[in-house]
Amino acid sequence: MSVKELPVRSHVRGLYTLSPLFVFFLLYVLVSVAAGDFYKMPVTVAFLAASVWACCISRPKRLAGRLERFSLGAAHRNIMLMVWIFILAGAFAAAAKSIGAVEAMVNLTLAVLPPQMLPAGIFLAACLISLSIGTSVGTIVALMPLAAGMAERAGLALPLMAGVVVGGAFFGDNLSFISDTTVAATRTQGCRMQDKFFANVRMVLPAALLVMGYYALLGQQVQAVAEPAAVQWVRVLPYLLVLGAAVAGVDVMAVLVMGIAATGLLAAAAPELSATDWLGAMGQGIGGMGELIMVTLLAGGMLELIRYNGGLSYIIRLLTARVRGRRGAELCIALLAALANVCTANNTVAIVTVGPLAQRIARRYGIPAPRSAGLLDTSSCVVQGLLPYGAQLLMGSALAGISTLQIIPYLYYPVVMGVLVLGNIALSRCR
Repeated sequence: MSVKELPVRSHVRGLYTLSPLFVFFLLYVLVSVAAGDFYKMPVTVAFLAASVWACCISRPKRLAGRLERFSLGAAHRNIMLMVWIFILAGAFAAAAKSIGAVEAMVNLTLAVLPPQMLPAGIFLAACLISLSIGTSVGTIVALMPLAAGMAERAGLALPLMAGVVVGGAFFGDNLSFISDTTVAATRTQGCRMQDKFFANVRMVLPAALLVMGYYALLGQQVQAVAEPAAVQWVRVLPYLLVLGAAVAGVDVMAVLVMGIAATGLLAAAAPELSATDWLGAMGQGIGGMGELIMVTLLAGGMLELIRYNGGLSYIIRLLTARVRGRRGAELCIALLAALANVCTANNTVAIVTVGPLAQRIARRYGIPAPRSAGLLDTSSCVVQGLLPYGAQLLMGSALAGISTLQIIPYLYYPVVMGVLVLGNIALSRCR
């Protein structure tokens, strides 16, 4: 075996370990496009096929060992935490709808905001809430039912409003001082959160302003909506409690439990509401999260097999082999975070995985630690915001009742943010 053959074999092996991702995308996208309907190819079936393929090509040789490794990935603590959040979110969303809380909140929003400002107003609310609570999932849980209700009342496309919420949720996920991604990026790069914030905000604030400006222009096409009904303030209280607790920084699971309890108290106290209907709605809401939970478990197991078999290591070796100059080093750091995110579907895990290597690259090429931290955080959020199997899009699609692929074309903020980050790297000063 000659020396020249080694890189070729390494590339073949690396692409082979990443092939479950290709199987998923090919099945899900191509079949849906060919059928002209994104509901024709269930995402659970696409992930099942990709997971079976991942088990077939994985180490060790014994099937029992492969299934054990798959199960370890599916039962990872981050995966299980998402599952509990999905269950509670489904229960709260259905319970709030059953007592009229969502409809009352929509009426309140329509009474406060002019119809032409609805897209821009919801985007701004998502940005501010996510900046306050530091979690994109919590922001989506709080705002998506409201956005879906307003889309119907104002005649706006539901995927558009879902994209508004998901995009705005990543603004705070990327910048908040209490976000997991901020903590991971600053710790792995060895810099202060304040320094990372100011280095990061220069990259992403222009993207948020551009997208908000576009939403303001888009809102001019909104026709005047019918006069909103009188606001039923009592039914708004559970929703206001959830929003207030989220902004106050309460853990998302505690927020959802408080919201469910508030809807239960209202259902029990109001004579026109039925406690049994409330219980039944919660059961339906939890059941409606079944597909989302199955996708999360299958994705977690499949991605663990990819990592275990060296798919992520291959990407790291591939990107770091030919780094040239500071611009190349910055681009390498951004791509490391982005591709690691594709293989983990978790931006925090991606940052922790490649963070130490990014720090070594940054030191070697004279990149300030706050900038490398900002590149890691922003690049991972760009990819996480566009992943059809990421927790944020899965949660948003489940609460809105549409496919993740229907939302992706309307995710303007992650796309603009990614373009501006690449432009920022290209125009950065080299030493």
